[in-house]
Amino acid sequence: MSIFVVTFAVILFVVLAMAIGVIAGRKPIGGSCGGMGAVGLECEAGCAKPCPKRRARMKAQAEGKE
Repeated sequence: MSIFVVTFAVILFVVLAMAIGVIAGRKPIGGSCGGMGAVGLECEAGCAKPCPKRRARMKAQAEGKE
């Protein structure tokens, strides 16, 4: 029973540590190969309907290039 409690506590600690990273809003973990940008894709779904944050970034980029 003690092994179960220790294992549960370790897993709970790891989940809480990951949650702190999400709450802090840090940059997501990136792959060493460059991720989707390395193959010329911006996002996995093709971004046919980008989120408001992405639309604002795209608008800012378009205004900066003109």
